[in-house]
Amino acid sequence: MRKESTVRKWAPNAIVLLISLFLVACSSNKASTTKASAGNYSGPVYTVKRGDTLYRISRMTGSSVSELARLNGISSPYTLEVGQKIRIKSSSGSSNSSKKTAVAKTSKPRSTSTSSIAKVAPPPVGSKCWRWPTTGKVVVPFSDSDGGNKGIDIAGSRGQPIYASAAGTVVYVGNQLRGYGNLVMIKHSEDYITAYAHNETTLVNTSQKVTAGQKIATMGSSGSDSVNLHFQIRYRATAIDPQRYLPPQGSKPSC
Repeated sequence: MRKESTVRKWAPNAIVLLISLFLVACSSNKASTTKASAGNYSGPVYTVKRGDTLYRISRMTGSSVSELARLNGISSPYTLEVGQKIRIKSSSGSSNSSKKTAVAKTSKPRSTSTSSIAKVAPPPVGSKCWRWPTTGKVVVPFSDSDGGNKGIDIAGSRGQPIYASAAGTVVYVGNQLRGYGNLVMIKHSEDYITAYAHNETTLVNTSQKVTAGQKIATMGSSGSDSVNLHFQIRYRATAIDPQRYLPPQGSKPSC
């Protein structure tokens, strides 16, 4: 009974909480969160750590991938080495520090808006049937660390179809969340919501019911430096690793 009561209490506020989560995360795309800014780089230089990608560094430091590549003479596919020094911007370190201070001041009120959301244990694999939302290489994996990628980024071609990962109801369509471009969010139950970002075009409307595998958008680069789909699965407002729950790419779910 206590568990059911908790779910009922969470459900009516789920959409509001998730929009708040996305607002905070979107701010992190163009300017890092306070913890990531202060803890991972100092002045105009960032030191590459294991698991870093140029895209992730761009999200933490507020620089675009193209800007970082130009400043550091890095060409596609943007291979990095642990310990490599990355110039953040051509401006002085003092101006960068000022920017970090400004980010900290503006980010602090936003971060408190989600502090009341307790992390929950991830659901067991196979508890829900999911389909891949599109095909392509996962270029940025999931990370639950501070400043990490709260979904997966799948590379592809402009105009490539994007499909609903499961049946549900569309609860958000728009581009008001900075850093995600054209975004679609689908509620699948009281526990699950998926998000599909950087779309070229969206083919569904808010409150529309969709079926698993239904085409909902086309891939693009809105709010991004490259053509890709940023895909998230959230369980009771907490981001979980989609690749743990998706079937092998190219195969249909067995459930």
